Amino acid sequence: MIKVLHLSDIHIGSGFSHGKLNPVTGLNTRLEDFVSTLGKCIDRAIAEPVDLVLFGGDAFPDATPPPYVKEAFASQFRRLVDAQIPTVLLVGNHDQHSQGQGGASLGIYRTLGVPGFIVGDTIKTHCIETANGAVQVVTLPWITRSTLLTRPETEGLSLAEVNELLIKKLEPALEGEIRRLDPNLPTIMLAHLMADRATLGAEKLLAVGKGFTIPLSFLTRSCFDYVALGHVHKHQNLNKSNDPPVVYPGSIERVDFSEEKEDKGYVMIHLERGNTEWEFCPLPVRCFCTIEVDVSKADDPQGGIIKAIGKKEIKDAVVRLIYKLRSEQLDLIDTASLHQALTEAHSYTIQAELVSQLAKPRLPELTSSATMTPLEALKTYLDNREDLRDLATEMMEAAQRLLGENDEDWEVSGVETDGQLRLL
Repeated sequence: MIKVLHLSDIHIGSGFSHGKLNPVTGLNTRLEDFVSTLGKCIDRAIAEPVDLVLFGGDAFPDATPPPYVKEAFASQFRRLVDAQIPTVLLVGNHDQHSQGQGGASLGIYRTLGVPGFIVGDTIKTHCIETANGAVQVVTLPWITRSTLLTRPETEGLSLAEVNELLIKKLEPALEGEIRRLDPNLPTIMLAHLMADRATLGAEKLLAVGKGFTIPLSFLTRSCFDYVALGHVHKHQNLNKSNDPPVVYPGSIERVDFSEEKEDKGYVMIHLERGNTEWEFCPLPVRCFCTIEVDVSKADDPQGGIIKAIGKKEIKDAVVRLIYKLRSEQLDLIDTASLHQALTEAHSYTIQAELVSQLAKPRLPELTSSATMTPLEALKTYLDNREDLRDLATEMMEAAQRLLGENDEDWEVSGVETDGQLRLL
């Protein structure tokens, strides 16, 4: 039985806007969070100990992180070298140059010949000797269109056609590796990709479009005992039958508020040829907390906001407060008190959103199918506008004067759009 720890999408150096300066270390507290969480993964690998560590890509936010961020990453993985635990570092999309060439942020580990470290930046099979036997790892780094296709090949093709052509180009390369596998050894595919059945987390707005989507059938092959994926930040197993398991461990830390409700962690694997067991191991990471409250109809908007804050557990959390109010309520808000109420948070932002009084639901009486005189339409409109109630009588009288005695010759339909009365 070979023990393997699978983690991915560390993104160390991300989310500085959600942290603050630690006056003792001079570092951003969110960098310290990421280093601490990565340290917990390495602690587990050494404590077991595991026989192999697989990293599924995206070490940093980009391919050229600042030296102190690279040093923080290296200081943790150096511990695996000291513990003589073989490690595979796969190149993800954030580890590549913007042109998609090479894993600039991870290549140094191969250049320096770090003992026991393999950098997976090409499609290749690596036979790794571990303390409990040999294991085969097929690496599939992040592949861009430019890697496999030339511009003339894609000219005039739709995105779906380009995706299909990419799969046709990639398949023989992977098949070549599969033919060379030893069928008696346990085998893992380690890939940084977007699988077609993955449930997206924060990746909805990431640079997914620069790559392409891999069909799940491409991964669920009998020659693989476990498929270790990276790229998607939400933990999930895409193959519930587990033959083989196709697992995204997810990211190890929350990058932003889009991951507020996601569990973070890594995967522990017990690997044998034809028999693999795995377990998701949650990590204790810093909480993100959104407090959203609408006080636009409240007599005491300040009290409503303070009450909403009090209902949340904000101590040491990254908090964003979003409150909605009317423009005339602005003077009723004591921002100093809001800051005071949020002092227990690790960091926080406060965002006020003005609610337009015109942005009200359409009135059923004033739909496109309704037909009425202008005065009837105006009266219906005013009856539903509390803010104009004091002026309603004067407005009706003014309308009567404008229309004179011929208002019966007028008809109106489709009269309200975004709360504004229109006569058509």
